[in-house]
Amino acid sequence: MSLAFGKCYDPTGARYGVPTFPWRLAPDGLATRRQLRARGLRPGGQPVQAQIMRANRRAGGVRIAYLYRLDQAKKVRPMTPAKHAALAAAMRARRTCPQCSRDAGYCIPRSLGVCVTCAYPDVFLEMTA
Repeated sequence: MSLAFGKCYDPTGARYGVPTFPWRLAPDGLATRRQLRARGLRPGGQPVQAQIMRANRRAGGVRIAYLYRLDQAKKVRPMTPAKHAALAAAMRARRTCPQCSRDAGYCIPRSLGVCVTCAYPDVFLEMTA
């Protein structure tokens, strides 16, 4: 057994407080949030049942993903008309330039704070001339 595998294998939860398994070796009946979402489910308030762990060589640490029981998961709530309208308004605000008040057609980069046309007007004047 490799050293990395040994650090990540704690099925009783004695070391980390919750049962811990190496990456891709979680028992059946458990899923991450993304896996639940892909099935149209959500954790539904249940506590974390276990975790999977793997070494992260770039950061020099470990990556952890929490696992939830599939049988206790609930269906995703449907999108209400009010929530749909609120999300549409938020996206419209992200696309609207505060300087020229036009819909840019894309999300305005936070680094610029304005649409590309307003940020670099001299470039676009040369292109149109």
